[in-house]
Amino acid sequence: MDEYSRFVDWDKMDVSAQSQDTKELTCTDFHELKQLARQGYWAKNHSLRAKVYHKLISNIPCRTVTPDANVYRDIVVKIIGKRNSSSLPLPELVDNSVIPTYCLNAEGVGAIRKIILCIANQFPDISFCPALPSVIALLLHYSKDEAECFEQVCRILACNDPSRHLIDQTFLAFESSCMTFGDLVNKYCQAAHKLMVAVSEDVLEVYSDWQRWLFGELPMAYIARVFDVFLVEGYKVLYRVALALLKFFHKVRAGQPMESDSIQQDIRAFVRDIAKSVSPERLLEKAFAIRLFSRKEIQLLQMANEKALQQKGITVKQKSYCFSMFCGVFLRQNVHLAVHAENFKSEIVSVKEMRDIWSWIPERFALCQPLLLFTTLEHGCSLSRFYSHSEGHEPTLLLIKTTAKEVCGAYLSTDWSERRRGGNKLSFFGTGECFVFRLQPEVERYEWVIIKHPELASTGSETENHAQPASSTLSSSSIPSDRLSPFLAARHFNLPSKTASMFMAGSSECIIVGGGDGQALYLDADLNHGRTSHCNTFNNQPLCSESFQISILEVWGFRD
Repeated sequence: MDEYSRFVDWDKMDVSAQSQDTKELTCTDFHELKQLARQGYWAKNHSLRAKVYHKLISNIPCRTVTPDANVYRDIVVKIIGKRNSSSLPLPELVDNSVIPTYCLNAEGVGAIRKIILCIANQFPDISFCPALPSVIALLLHYSKDEAECFEQVCRILACNDPSRHLIDQTFLAFESSCMTFGDLVNKYCQAAHKLMVAVSEDVLEVYSDWQRWLFGELPMAYIARVFDVFLVEGYKVLYRVALALLKFFHKVRAGQPMESDSIQQDIRAFVRDIAKSVSPERLLEKAFAIRLFSRKEIQLLQMANEKALQQKGITVKQKSYCFSMFCGVFLRQNVHLAVHAENFKSEIVSVKEMRDIWSWIPERFALCQPLLLFTTLEHGCSLSRFYSHSEGHEPTLLLIKTTAKEVCGAYLSTDWSERRRGGNKLSFFGTGECFVFRLQPEVERYEWVIIKHPELASTGSETENHAQPASSTLSSSSIPSDRLSPFLAARHFNLPSKTASMFMAGSSECIIVGGGDGQALYLDADLNHGRTSHCNTFNNQPLCSESFQISILEVWGFRD
Protein backbone atom coordinates (compact mmCIF):
# COMPACT_ATOMS: atom_id res chain seq x y z
CA MET A 1 0.00 0.00 0.00
CA ASP A 2 2.92 2.38 0.68
CA GLU A 3 6.69 2.38 1.13
CA TYR A 4 6.29 1.28 4.75
CA SER A 5 4.40 -1.93 3.98
CA ARG A 6 7.27 -4.36 3.57
CA PHE A 7 6.68 -6.25 6.83
CA VAL A 8 2.88 -5.93 7.07
CA ASP A 9 0.45 -8.76 6.40
CA TRP A 10 -2.44 -6.66 5.12
CA ASP A 11 -4.77 -9.67 5.10
CA LYS A 12 -4.65 -9.58 8.90
CA MET A 13 -5.11 -5.82 9.12
CA ASP A 14 -8.40 -3.95 9.16
CA VAL A 15 -7.82 -2.09 5.92
CA SER A 16 -11.26 -0.45 6.15
CA ALA A 17 -9.99 1.51 9.15
CA GLN A 18 -7.20 3.04 7.06
CA SER A 19 -7.69 6.39 5.35
CA GLN A 20 -6.00 7.28 2.05
CA ASP A 21 -6.20 11.02 2.70
CA THR A 22 -2.87 12.70 2.04
CA LYS A 23 -2.51 14.49 5.36
CA GLU A 24 0.66 16.08 6.63
CA LEU A 25 1.82 17.03 10.08
CA THR A 26 3.48 20.41 10.30
CA CYS A 27 2.95 21.50 13.91
CA THR A 28 5.91 21.63 16.30
CA ASP A 29 4.20 23.02 19.41
CA PHE A 30 4.22 20.36 22.15
CA HIS A 31 0.72 21.06 23.48
CA GLU A 32 -0.79 20.98 20.01
CA LEU A 33 1.10 17.81 19.19
CA LYS A 34 -0.13 16.23 22.41
CA GLN A 35 -3.74 16.97 21.52
CA LEU A 36 -3.32 15.60 17.99
CA ALA A 37 -1.76 12.41 19.37
CA ARG A 38 -4.58 11.91 21.84
CA GLN A 39 -7.18 12.58 19.16
CA GLY A 40 -5.61 10.05 16.79
CA TYR A 41 -4.80 12.54 14.02
CA TRP A 42 -2.40 10.14 12.28
CA ALA A 43 -3.91 6.87 13.55
CA LYS A 44 -5.84 6.01 10.38
CA ASN A 45 -3.14 6.76 7.85
CA HIS A 46 -0.35 4.19 7.81
CA SER A 47 2.09 6.32 5.84
CA LEU A 48 1.45 9.45 7.91
CA ARG A 49 1.91 7.54 11.18
CA ALA A 50 5.24 6.20 9.89
CA LYS A 51 6.42 9.72 9.04
CA VAL A 52 5.27 11.07 12.41
CA TYR A 53 7.07 8.26 14.25
CA HIS A 54 10.26 9.02 12.33
CA LYS A 55 9.96 12.70 13.18
CA LEU A 56 9.25 12.15 16.88
CA ILE A 57 11.97 9.54 17.32
CA SER A 58 14.55 11.57 15.42
CA ASN A 59 13.94 14.40 17.92
CA ILE A 60 14.74 12.23 20.94
CA PRO A 61 18.00 13.47 22.54
CA CYS A 62 20.45 10.56 22.46
CA ARG A 63 23.94 9.57 23.46
CA THR A 64 26.70 10.97 21.29
CA VAL A 65 27.37 7.56 19.78
CA THR A 66 24.06 5.85 19.03
CA PRO A 67 23.98 2.89 16.61
CA ASP A 68 22.26 3.74 13.33
CA ALA A 69 21.06 1.90 10.22
CA ASN A 70 24.58 1.61 8.82
CA VAL A 71 25.77 -0.13 11.97
CA TYR A 72 22.98 -2.68 11.59
CA ARG A 73 23.96 -3.41 8.00
CA ASP A 74 27.56 -3.93 9.13
CA ILE A 75 26.85 -6.31 12.03
CA VAL A 76 23.72 -8.27 11.11
CA VAL A 77 25.52 -10.79 8.86
CA LYS A 78 28.28 -11.32 11.42
CA ILE A 79 25.80 -11.91 14.25
CA ILE A 80 23.07 -13.85 12.45
CA GLY A 81 25.08 -15.58 9.73
CA LYS A 82 23.06 -18.05 7.69
CA ARG A 83 20.90 -19.24 10.59
CA ASN A 84 17.14 -19.41 10.23
CA SER A 85 15.80 -16.36 12.03
CA SER A 86 12.87 -18.31 13.55
CA SER A 87 15.30 -20.57 15.42
CA LEU A 88 17.52 -17.81 16.78
CA PRO A 89 17.82 -17.97 20.60
CA LEU A 90 16.82 -14.80 22.38
CA PRO A 91 19.29 -13.02 24.69
CA GLU A 92 18.67 -12.92 28.43
CA LEU A 93 17.54 -9.31 28.36
CA VAL A 94 14.21 -10.45 26.83
CA ASP A 95 14.26 -13.99 28.20
CA ASN A 96 10.75 -15.50 28.42
CA SER A 97 9.12 -12.38 26.96
CA VAL A 98 6.13 -12.69 24.68
CA ILE A 99 7.04 -11.99 21.04
CA PRO A 100 3.94 -10.33 19.56
CA THR A 101 3.50 -10.52 15.80
CA TYR A 102 1.09 -7.55 15.39
CA CYS A 103 -0.13 -8.63 11.95
CA LEU A 104 3.42 -8.89 10.59
CA ASN A 105 4.24 -11.17 7.68
CA ALA A 106 6.80 -13.99 7.96
CA GLU A 107 9.69 -11.68 7.07
CA GLY A 108 8.61 -9.24 9.75
CA VAL A 109 8.32 -11.92 12.43
CA GLY A 110 11.83 -13.15 11.61
CA ALA A 111 13.19 -9.61 11.67
CA ILE A 112 12.15 -9.15 15.31
CA ARG A 113 14.66 -11.73 16.54
CA LYS A 114 17.44 -10.43 14.31
CA ILE A 115 17.01 -6.88 15.54
CA ILE A 116 16.87 -8.01 19.20
CA LEU A 117 20.18 -9.84 18.83
CA CYS A 118 21.84 -6.85 17.16
CA ILE A 119 20.58 -4.53 19.89
CA ALA A 120 21.92 -6.89 22.57
CA ASN A 121 25.29 -6.69 20.79
CA GLN A 122 25.32 -2.89 20.71
CA PHE A 123 23.85 -2.26 24.18
CA PRO A 124 25.72 -4.50 26.65
CA ASP A 125 24.52 -2.26 29.50
CA ILE A 126 20.89 -3.29 28.90
CA SER A 127 20.32 -6.27 31.18
CA PHE A 128 16.54 -6.56 31.25
CA CYS A 129 14.13 -5.09 28.71
CA PRO A 130 10.96 -7.22 28.38
CA ALA A 131 9.08 -4.57 26.37
CA LEU A 132 11.70 -4.60 23.61
CA PRO A 133 10.15 -7.30 21.33
CA SER A 134 6.82 -5.48 21.27
CA VAL A 135 8.41 -2.12 20.48
CA ILE A 136 10.40 -3.67 17.62
CA ALA A 137 7.35 -5.50 16.23
CA LEU A 138 5.32 -2.29 16.28
CA LEU A 139 8.00 -0.14 14.65
CA LEU A 140 8.55 -2.71 11.89
CA HIS A 141 5.08 -1.71 10.68
CA TYR A 142 6.37 1.78 10.06
CA SER A 143 9.87 1.07 8.76
CA LYS A 144 11.15 0.67 5.21
CA ASP A 145 13.63 -2.04 6.21
CA GLU A 146 15.17 -3.77 9.22
CA ALA A 147 18.03 -1.28 9.48
CA GLU A 148 15.66 1.66 9.76
CA CYS A 149 13.66 -0.09 12.48
CA PHE A 150 16.89 -0.91 14.33
CA GLU A 151 17.94 2.74 14.26
CA GLN A 152 14.59 3.94 15.61
CA VAL A 153 14.63 1.45 18.47
CA CYS A 154 18.23 2.38 19.29
CA ARG A 155 17.29 6.05 19.57
CA ILE A 156 14.53 5.19 22.05
CA LEU A 157 16.94 3.07 24.10
CA ALA A 158 19.74 5.64 23.95
CA CYS A 159 17.65 8.60 25.15
CA ASN A 160 19.86 10.62 27.51
CA ASP A 161 17.31 13.14 28.73
CA PRO A 162 17.15 12.46 32.53
CA SER A 163 13.60 13.79 32.69
CA ARG A 164 12.38 11.53 29.90
CA HIS A 165 12.00 7.92 31.02
CA LEU A 166 11.01 5.76 28.02
CA ILE A 167 11.67 2.03 28.41
CA ASP A 168 12.92 0.04 31.42
CA GLN A 169 16.33 -1.43 30.62
CA THR A 170 17.38 -3.04 33.92
CA PHE A 171 15.75 -5.48 36.28
CA LEU A 172 15.86 -2.88 39.05
CA ALA A 173 14.03 -0.30 36.91
CA PHE A 174 11.44 -2.85 35.82
CA GLU A 175 10.69 -4.15 39.31
CA SER A 176 10.48 -0.65 40.77
CA SER A 177 8.04 0.29 38.00
CA CYS A 178 5.91 -2.72 39.01
CA MET A 179 5.94 -1.52 42.61
CA THR A 180 5.11 2.01 41.46
CA PHE A 181 2.21 0.70 39.44
CA GLY A 182 0.99 -1.18 42.52
CA ASP A 183 1.13 2.05 44.51
CA LEU A 184 -0.86 3.85 41.81
CA VAL A 185 -3.48 1.09 41.72
CA ASN A 186 -3.76 1.31 45.49
CA LYS A 187 -4.55 5.01 45.19
CA TYR A 188 -6.50 5.33 41.94
CA CYS A 189 -8.20 1.93 41.49
CA GLN A 190 -9.22 1.01 45.01
CA ALA A 191 -12.18 -1.15 43.97
CA ALA A 192 -10.01 -3.15 41.58
CA HIS A 193 -7.24 -3.36 44.19
CA LYS A 194 -9.71 -4.73 46.72
CA LEU A 195 -10.65 -7.45 44.21
CA MET A 196 -6.99 -8.30 43.56
CA VAL A 197 -6.35 -8.68 47.29
CA ALA A 198 -9.41 -10.90 47.67
CA VAL A 199 -8.60 -13.33 44.85
CA SER A 200 -4.79 -13.29 44.73
CA GLU A 201 -2.30 -14.36 47.36
CA ASP A 202 0.40 -12.19 45.80
CA VAL A 203 -0.82 -8.78 44.70
CA LEU A 204 2.46 -7.63 43.17
CA GLU A 205 2.61 -10.79 41.10
CA VAL A 206 -0.57 -9.55 39.42
CA TYR A 207 0.70 -5.99 39.06
CA SER A 208 4.05 -7.20 37.70
CA ASP A 209 2.08 -8.12 34.59
CA TRP A 210 1.20 -4.49 33.89
CA GLN A 211 3.71 -4.04 31.07
CA ARG A 212 2.71 -7.36 29.58
CA TRP A 213 -0.87 -6.07 29.29
CA LEU A 214 0.46 -3.26 27.12
CA PHE A 215 3.44 -4.85 25.38
CA GLY A 216 2.16 -8.34 24.80
CA GLU A 217 -1.60 -8.77 25.15
CA LEU A 218 -3.05 -5.50 23.85
CA PRO A 219 -4.11 -5.83 20.18
CA MET A 220 -2.20 -3.99 17.47
CA ALA A 221 -4.79 -1.24 16.93
CA TYR A 222 -4.72 -0.42 20.67
CA ILE A 223 -0.99 -0.50 21.36
CA ALA A 224 -0.38 1.65 18.27
CA ARG A 225 -2.74 4.31 19.66
CA VAL A 226 -0.99 4.10 23.01
CA PHE A 227 2.39 4.39 21.29
CA ASP A 228 1.20 7.48 19.41
CA VAL A 229 0.79 9.31 22.70
CA PHE A 230 3.73 7.62 24.42
CA LEU A 231 6.21 9.04 21.89
CA VAL A 232 4.90 12.53 22.64
CA GLU A 233 4.24 12.40 26.40
CA GLY A 234 6.49 9.63 27.71
CA TYR A 235 6.34 6.83 30.27
CA LYS A 236 3.49 8.25 32.36
CA VAL A 237 1.10 7.37 29.51
CA LEU A 238 1.84 3.68 30.07
CA TYR A 239 0.79 3.92 33.72
CA ARG A 240 -2.40 5.72 32.72
CA VAL A 241 -3.41 3.11 30.15
CA ALA A 242 -2.61 0.18 32.45
CA LEU A 243 -4.74 1.75 35.20
CA ALA A 244 -7.57 2.24 32.70
CA LEU A 245 -7.31 -1.42 31.64
CA LEU A 246 -7.62 -2.50 35.26
CA LYS A 247 -10.60 -0.21 35.80
CA PHE A 248 -12.36 -1.63 32.75
CA PHE A 249 -11.54 -5.19 33.80
CA HIS A 250 -13.13 -4.59 37.19
CA LYS A 251 -16.16 -2.89 35.66
CA VAL A 252 -16.81 -5.62 33.07
CA ARG A 253 -16.05 -8.57 35.34
CA ALA A 254 -17.48 -7.23 38.62
CA GLY A 255 -19.73 -9.82 40.23
CA GLN A 256 -18.86 -12.47 37.66
CA PRO A 257 -17.03 -15.69 38.55
CA MET A 258 -13.41 -15.97 37.48
CA GLU A 259 -12.95 -17.63 34.11
CA SER A 260 -9.80 -19.44 35.23
CA ASP A 261 -7.99 -20.33 38.42
CA SER A 262 -5.74 -17.30 38.03
CA ILE A 263 -6.67 -13.63 38.11
CA GLN A 264 -3.52 -13.00 36.06
CA GLN A 265 -4.81 -15.21 33.27
CA ASP A 266 -8.24 -13.57 33.45
CA ILE A 267 -6.77 -10.08 33.06
CA ARG A 268 -4.56 -11.18 30.20
CA ALA A 269 -7.53 -12.74 28.41
CA PHE A 270 -9.60 -9.61 28.97
CA VAL A 271 -6.87 -7.39 27.50
CA ARG A 272 -6.42 -9.71 24.49
CA ASP A 273 -10.17 -9.54 23.80
CA ILE A 274 -10.63 -5.92 24.81
CA ALA A 275 -12.21 -5.08 21.44
CA LYS A 276 -15.34 -6.89 22.65
CA SER A 277 -15.97 -4.27 25.31
CA VAL A 278 -13.84 -1.13 24.83
CA SER A 279 -12.68 0.83 21.79
CA PRO A 280 -9.16 2.33 21.56
CA GLU A 281 -10.66 5.80 21.83
CA ARG A 282 -12.63 4.90 24.94
CA LEU A 283 -9.56 3.33 26.53
CA LEU A 284 -7.50 6.49 26.05
CA GLU A 285 -10.39 8.66 27.18
CA LYS A 286 -10.55 6.68 30.42
CA ALA A 287 -6.78 6.80 30.83
CA PHE A 288 -6.59 10.57 30.57
CA ALA A 289 -9.59 11.08 32.83
CA ILE A 290 -7.51 9.75 35.74
CA ARG A 291 -6.14 12.66 37.78
CA LEU A 292 -2.73 11.06 38.14
CA PHE A 293 0.27 12.23 40.14
CA SER A 294 2.55 14.68 38.40
CA ARG A 295 5.53 13.34 36.47
CA LYS A 296 7.79 14.62 39.24
CA GLU A 297 5.85 12.81 41.95
CA ILE A 298 5.87 9.56 39.98
CA GLN A 299 9.60 9.92 39.47
CA LEU A 300 10.07 10.38 43.20
CA LEU A 301 7.97 7.31 43.90
CA GLN A 302 9.99 5.30 41.38
CA MET A 303 13.22 6.43 43.03
CA ALA A 304 11.88 5.49 46.46
CA ASN A 305 10.97 2.01 45.25
CA GLU A 306 14.37 1.57 43.60
CA LYS A 307 16.07 2.58 46.84
CA ALA A 308 14.00 0.04 48.79
CA LEU A 309 14.96 -2.73 46.36
CA GLN A 310 18.64 -1.80 46.50
CA GLN A 311 18.55 -1.88 50.28
CA LYS A 312 17.09 -5.39 50.05
CA GLY A 313 19.82 -6.39 47.60
CA ILE A 314 17.27 -7.00 44.85
CA THR A 315 18.91 -5.57 41.75
CA VAL A 316 19.20 -8.47 39.32
CA LYS A 317 16.85 -11.13 38.02
CA GLN A 318 16.71 -14.31 40.06
CA LYS A 319 15.88 -17.13 37.67
CA SER A 320 14.66 -19.40 40.43
CA TYR A 321 11.74 -17.07 41.09
CA CYS A 322 10.31 -16.51 37.61
CA PHE A 323 6.59 -15.98 37.72
CA SER A 324 5.36 -14.52 34.45
CA MET A 325 6.34 -13.45 30.98
CA PHE A 326 8.53 -10.86 32.69
CA CYS A 327 10.78 -12.84 35.02
CA GLY A 328 11.43 -11.53 38.49
CA VAL A 329 11.52 -12.28 42.18
CA PHE A 330 8.49 -12.19 44.40
CA LEU A 331 9.04 -8.71 45.74
CA ARG A 332 5.91 -7.87 47.63
CA GLN A 333 5.77 -10.95 49.75
CA ASN A 334 2.59 -12.89 49.52
CA VAL A 335 0.31 -11.11 52.00
CA HIS A 336 -0.14 -14.44 53.75
CA LEU A 337 3.66 -14.56 54.16
CA ALA A 338 4.25 -10.88 54.90
CA VAL A 339 2.16 -11.25 58.06
CA HIS A 340 3.13 -14.62 59.52
CA ALA A 341 0.26 -16.10 61.51
CA GLU A 342 2.60 -17.85 63.93
CA ASN A 343 4.66 -14.72 64.65
CA PHE A 344 1.93 -12.10 64.66
CA LYS A 345 -0.06 -11.26 67.78
CA SER A 346 -2.22 -8.19 68.25
CA GLU A 347 -4.92 -7.51 70.81
CA ILE A 348 -6.72 -5.28 68.29
CA VAL A 349 -6.64 -6.90 64.85
CA SER A 350 -6.62 -10.42 63.53
CA VAL A 351 -4.02 -11.77 61.09
CA LYS A 352 -6.55 -11.38 58.26
CA GLU A 353 -7.24 -7.75 59.20
CA MET A 354 -3.51 -7.01 59.35
CA ARG A 355 -3.11 -8.54 55.90
CA ASP A 356 -5.86 -6.24 54.64
CA ILE A 357 -3.96 -3.25 56.04
CA TRP A 358 -0.74 -4.57 54.50
CA SER A 359 -2.38 -4.50 51.08
CA TRP A 360 -2.91 -0.73 51.44
CA ILE A 361 0.60 0.34 52.37
CA PRO A 362 3.18 1.50 49.79
CA GLU A 363 4.81 -1.37 47.95
CA ARG A 364 8.33 -0.63 49.19
CA PHE A 365 7.25 -1.15 52.81
CA ALA A 366 5.16 -4.22 52.04
CA LEU A 367 8.52 -5.95 51.70
CA CYS A 368 8.79 -5.76 55.49
CA GLN A 369 7.31 -7.62 58.47
CA PRO A 370 5.15 -5.94 61.15
CA LEU A 371 6.97 -5.23 64.43
CA LEU A 372 5.09 -4.25 67.61
CA LEU A 373 6.66 -1.09 69.09
CA PHE A 374 4.16 0.10 71.68
CA THR A 375 0.98 -1.11 73.32
CA THR A 376 -0.97 0.51 76.16
CA LEU A 377 -1.48 -2.93 77.69
CA GLU A 378 2.26 -3.23 78.33
CA HIS A 379 3.62 0.31 78.28
CA GLY A 380 0.72 2.17 79.86
CA CYS A 381 -1.27 5.18 78.70
CA SER A 382 1.54 7.68 78.44
CA LEU A 383 2.09 9.94 75.44
CA SER A 384 5.77 10.37 76.34
CA ARG A 385 6.26 6.60 76.29
CA PHE A 386 4.30 6.49 73.03
CA TYR A 387 6.85 8.88 71.54
CA SER A 388 9.91 7.18 73.03
CA HIS A 389 8.91 3.77 71.63
CA SER A 390 7.79 5.12 68.23
CA GLU A 391 10.64 7.51 67.50
CA GLY A 392 13.36 6.19 65.24
CA HIS A 393 10.87 4.19 63.21
CA GLU A 394 9.52 5.27 59.86
CA PRO A 395 6.83 4.54 58.81
CA THR A 396 4.57 3.37 61.64
CA LEU A 397 1.08 1.96 61.92
CA LEU A 398 -1.32 3.18 64.61
CA LEU A 399 -4.13 0.86 65.71
CA ILE A 400 -6.95 1.84 68.11
CA LYS A 401 -9.75 -0.17 69.65
CA THR A 402 -12.45 1.80 71.44
CA THR A 403 -14.58 0.69 74.39
CA ALA A 404 -17.47 0.56 71.89
CA LYS A 405 -15.45 -2.12 70.00
CA GLU A 406 -14.78 0.20 67.07
CA VAL A 407 -11.39 -0.38 65.41
CA CYS A 408 -9.62 2.32 63.45
CA GLY A 409 -6.08 3.40 62.75
CA ALA A 410 -3.63 5.30 60.62
CA TYR A 411 -0.62 4.70 58.41
CA LEU A 412 1.95 7.34 59.38
CA SER A 413 4.73 7.97 56.90
CA THR A 414 7.14 10.02 59.01
CA ASP A 415 9.17 9.56 62.21
CA TRP A 416 7.46 11.13 65.23
CA SER A 417 10.74 12.83 66.14
CA GLU A 418 9.93 15.38 63.42
CA ARG A 419 7.46 16.97 65.84
CA ARG A 420 10.36 18.62 67.69
CA ARG A 421 11.00 21.01 64.84
CA GLY A 422 8.19 23.20 66.11
CA GLY A 423 9.61 23.49 69.63
CA ASN A 424 6.73 23.67 72.08
CA LYS A 425 4.26 24.51 69.35
CA LEU A 426 2.03 21.95 67.69
CA SER A 427 4.00 21.22 64.54
CA PHE A 428 2.56 19.56 61.47
CA PHE A 429 4.64 17.22 59.34
CA GLY A 430 4.39 13.94 57.44
CA THR A 431 3.73 13.19 53.79
CA GLY A 432 0.81 12.59 51.47
CA GLU A 433 1.14 8.85 51.89
CA CYS A 434 -0.53 9.08 55.30
CA PHE A 435 -4.04 7.70 55.50
CA VAL A 436 -6.55 6.70 58.14
CA PHE A 437 -8.78 3.65 58.05
CA ARG A 438 -11.57 1.85 59.85
CA LEU A 439 -11.83 -1.91 60.35
CA GLN A 440 -14.84 -2.21 62.64
CA PRO A 441 -17.80 -2.03 62.25
CA GLU A 442 -16.98 -1.87 58.50
CA VAL A 443 -13.73 -1.80 56.55
CA GLU A 444 -12.99 1.58 54.98
CA ARG A 445 -9.79 3.33 53.94
CA TYR A 446 -9.88 7.12 53.69
CA GLU A 447 -7.55 8.35 50.98
CA TRP A 448 -5.48 11.39 51.82
CA VAL A 449 -6.62 14.84 50.70
CA ILE A 450 -5.58 18.31 51.82
CA ILE A 451 -7.33 19.09 55.11
CA LYS A 452 -7.73 22.67 56.23
CA HIS A 453 -8.25 23.59 59.88
CA PRO A 454 -7.93 27.36 60.34
CA GLU A 455 -8.39 27.03 64.08
CA LEU A 456 -5.33 24.76 64.33
CA ALA A 457 -3.13 26.17 61.60
CA SER A 458 -2.08 29.14 63.74
CA THR A 459 -0.37 26.77 66.16
CA GLY A 460 1.45 24.99 63.39
CA SER A 461 4.89 25.61 62.10
CA GLU A 462 4.95 28.87 60.18
CA THR A 463 8.19 27.92 58.50
CA GLU A 464 6.55 24.84 57.07
CA ASN A 465 3.78 26.83 55.48
CA HIS A 466 6.05 29.55 54.14
CA ALA A 467 8.81 27.32 52.83
CA GLN A 468 9.79 27.69 49.23
CA PRO A 469 8.33 25.22 46.72
CA ALA A 470 10.61 22.58 45.30
CA SER A 471 12.53 23.31 42.15
CA SER A 472 10.99 22.09 38.93
CA THR A 473 14.14 20.13 38.16
CA LEU A 474 14.67 16.93 40.08
CA SER A 475 17.94 15.27 40.96
CA SER A 476 18.73 12.52 43.43
CA SER A 477 21.14 14.81 45.26
CA SER A 478 18.26 17.11 46.24
CA ILE A 479 16.45 14.31 48.09
CA PRO A 480 17.35 13.25 51.63
CA SER A 481 19.14 9.91 51.32
CA ASP A 482 17.39 8.50 54.38
CA ARG A 483 13.86 9.48 53.45
CA LEU A 484 12.72 9.01 49.88
CA SER A 485 9.04 9.72 49.51
CA PRO A 486 6.84 10.74 46.59
CA PHE A 487 5.49 13.53 48.78
CA LEU A 488 8.56 14.71 50.64
CA ALA A 489 6.83 17.36 52.73
CA ALA A 490 4.18 20.04 52.61
CA ARG A 491 6.68 22.48 51.12
CA HIS A 492 6.76 20.43 47.91
CA PHE A 493 3.07 21.04 47.26
CA ASN A 494 3.33 24.83 46.77
CA LEU A 495 0.08 25.12 48.70
CA PRO A 496 -1.92 28.31 48.38
CA SER A 497 -2.54 29.41 51.97
CA LYS A 498 -1.32 29.40 55.57
CA THR A 499 -4.04 26.89 56.41
CA ALA A 500 -2.23 24.36 54.31
CA SER A 501 -2.08 20.61 54.63
CA MET A 502 -1.89 18.68 57.87
CA PHE A 503 -0.70 15.10 57.85
CA MET A 504 0.44 14.37 61.40
CA ALA A 505 1.11 16.59 64.41
CA GLY A 506 2.39 15.98 67.90
CA SER A 507 3.03 17.87 71.13
CA SER A 508 3.15 17.02 74.81
CA GLU A 509 -0.60 17.56 74.96
CA CYS A 510 -1.99 15.62 72.00
CA ILE A 511 -1.41 14.01 68.64
CA ILE A 512 -3.37 14.68 65.46
CA VAL A 513 -3.56 12.64 62.29
CA GLY A 514 -5.19 14.27 59.26
CA GLY A 515 -6.27 11.33 57.24
CA GLY A 516 -8.30 11.89 54.11
CA ASP A 517 -11.75 12.41 52.66
CA GLY A 518 -12.37 14.95 55.43
CA GLN A 519 -11.38 12.61 58.29
CA ALA A 520 -9.05 13.58 61.14
CA LEU A 521 -8.13 11.80 64.36
CA TYR A 522 -7.26 13.53 67.66
CA LEU A 523 -5.81 11.73 70.72
CA ASP A 524 -5.37 13.29 74.15
CA ALA A 525 -2.15 13.10 76.17
CA ASP A 526 -3.44 10.38 78.49
CA LEU A 527 -4.16 8.10 75.49
CA ASN A 528 -7.50 7.30 77.08
CA HIS A 529 -9.72 9.59 75.07
CA GLY A 530 -9.96 10.62 71.45
CA ARG A 531 -12.22 12.31 68.97
CA THR A 532 -12.65 12.56 65.25
CA SER A 533 -13.61 15.30 62.84
CA HIS A 534 -15.63 14.45 59.78
CA CYS A 535 -16.29 16.79 56.88
CA ASN A 536 -19.87 16.34 55.66
CA THR A 537 -18.90 17.39 52.15
CA PHE A 538 -17.54 13.91 51.62
CA ASN A 539 -20.00 11.14 51.01
CA ASN A 540 -18.63 8.65 53.51
CA GLN A 541 -19.10 7.35 57.01
CA PRO A 542 -17.17 8.75 59.98
CA LEU A 543 -13.93 7.09 60.99
CA CYS A 544 -15.50 6.22 64.37
CA SER A 545 -17.55 7.94 67.07
CA GLU A 546 -17.06 11.68 67.29
CA SER A 547 -15.84 11.23 70.86
CA PHE A 548 -14.56 7.89 72.09
CA GLN A 549 -12.72 6.17 74.91
CA ILE A 550 -9.66 4.11 74.01
CA SER A 551 -9.60 0.50 75.13
CA ILE A 552 -6.27 -0.51 73.54
CA LEU A 553 -3.76 1.37 71.42
CA GLU A 554 -0.87 -0.23 69.52
CA VAL A 555 1.94 1.14 67.35
CA TRP A 556 3.58 -1.13 64.78
CA GLY A 557 6.80 -0.62 62.88
CA PHE A 558 8.23 -2.31 59.78
CA ARG A 559 11.00 -4.88 60.16
CA ASP A 560 13.25 -6.02 57.31
